[in-house]
This record gives sequence, structure tokens and C-alpha cells, in this order.
Amino acid sequence: MLGYFGPAGTFTHQALLTFADDQGSHPFDTVTQALDAVRDGAVEAALVPIENSVEGGVTVTLDNLSAGRRLMIVREVLLPVHFSLLARPGTKLADVRRVLTHPHAAAQVRGWLAANLPQASITEGGSTAAAALEVSDPASRYDAAVSAEVAGTLYGLEALAGGIADNPNAVTRFVLVSRPAAPPPPTGSDKTTLVAFIHADRPGALLEILEQFAGRGVNICRIESRPTKTGLGSYCFSIDAEGHLRDPRLAEAMLGLHRICEDVVFLGSYPRADGFRPKVAWGFTDRDFADAREWYATLVNPEDDE
Repeated sequence: MLGYFGPAGTFTHQALLTFADDQGSHPFDTVTQALDAVRDGAVEAALVPIENSVEGGVTVTLDNLSAGRRLMIVREVLLPVHFSLLARPGTKLADVRRVLTHPHAAAQVRGWLAANLPQASITEGGSTAAAALEVSDPASRYDAAVSAEVAGTLYGLEALAGGIADNPNAVTRFVLVSRPAAPPPPTGSDKTTLVAFIHADRPGALLEILEQFAGRGVNICRIESRPTKTGLGSYCFSIDAEGHLRDPRLAEAMLGLHRICEDVVFLGSYPRADGFRPKVAWGFTDRDFADAREWYATLVNPEDDE
């Protein structure tokens, strides 16, 4: 069974349905509950949001994955995000005074709400689908929810307006997380996620981390600092890098990180959802690394070269 950040009707639920049967899935009220269910063995894996093209990283997911019992990302899903303003039948736009939605959704429709509902107060919390469910209750103190239109269908709401996102090209990235296991084989279109913990806050600490990738021709496609929660000013770095753990260039980068960091949390190598295949620069291909190792071997054991 698979878990997901629910309830039914969330964008996470929609993302799950792109590759799994709804009958074999279970919704959880929070990201933390979904991931803990994986750790406890209640579900085989769980789908949770990790990044949005407008708002950046989903902090609750990033922080949960970097701490506690280890988990591993085995798949990612990209989903275009389209928001609607949903209300109980008979509600008019001019009647809306209280709107409920998820914080990331609120940030992505802020401009539209300010222009079209300047009189309304916006409350953030839960999920977009939970907001729709709350609004569907005739006794609810909220007049409308910002959510996916599918949530309106599920909970008997009408769309007062559709396509209300300030950025119509917004995309949310979701990851399927399981218990630790060997990563799937490389495909040539892969991504690796990790968290690097520095020894101490000092000049050049972040530069040393970046050099481990740059010096081996590995492109970083996301890097975010997150507090370690051990004290003010203590941060770790959540990183997505192009490539697979079994790629020589990325393997050497990981070894370099292990040498200079207090800790490195490997969160998985998995196929990219967009299918992008990076063009590896001259000097950093698998063959280049193999040639270098063969050359080095002749220096250590010159008789083997005779």
C-alpha cells in the first residue's frame, strides 16, 4: 500500500494517480504522518510534496527527510498546479469574506485574491483538499477555499473562478519515499538528493561543499539551507545534483563530501521526471574517470604496464 499527503483531492493525490491505483493508497493528514507511516512499515512508500517552482522547497518535507530514521527517495513526479476558488452552491463572489487554503497555495494566488477579493481574510493551514472539505460544511465559518477543482467535485463545491494562480506555469514536484534500499540502476537521466552538514560555521564552509561538485563536473539543480534546530545559526544544506550514485563523477563528489562534512545524509538516486539527460563535459565522463584510474594504476604498479 502507498500513502500520500491527503485527504483525497489534494495535488499530492492527483500526482499519485499518475502512476498508481487509487484503491491501493491511503491518505494521511500531514506530511510527517505520511513519512512516519513509511518508517513504521504501515505503508510501503509515501508520496509527499518537496518543491514548488514558485515557492521553493517544502520545508516540512525537507526537514523530516534530513532528520530521524533514514528514508530514501525512489521516484519523483512533476505536476502543473491549477487553483480554483471553490464555494458552497449559491455563494457569489461578492459574498466571500473568509477564504481557507494551504500556505503554499495562498502564496501562489496572493495577487489574484488581492485584486478580486480585497475584502476577504485569508486563513492558511492543513491542505487544499482539507480546506475544500471544511468549506463544504454548511456550518463552516469559511465562505470559500482555494484548491484543485477536483476537490470541489469530491466535496460538492462550485468553482467561483478557475485558473487563479498568479503564475500559470507553476509546477510542484513530489517524491515517492520508501525505507532505505539500494537505489534503482542508473538511467542516464537521474537525480541524487542529499543533505550536507558542515563541521562549523566558518568562512568557506559552503564553498568547500560546492567545490566537491564543481571539481567533478556535477551540476547542482537545487540547494537550500535549512536550520539543524540545534542552535541559532546552525544550518545544513539540502541538495539535488544531476547524476546517479553509481556515476563515477558523483561517487567521487560524495566521497569528497564525506571527507569535509560532519555528516552526509544520502536520500536517494532516482530517475528524473522530466527525462532530462545532462551533457557531461569533456574530462568528466565515465570513460574519462576509468582512463584516469588505469593511468594511476600504472604509476603505483609500473610493472603491470610492461
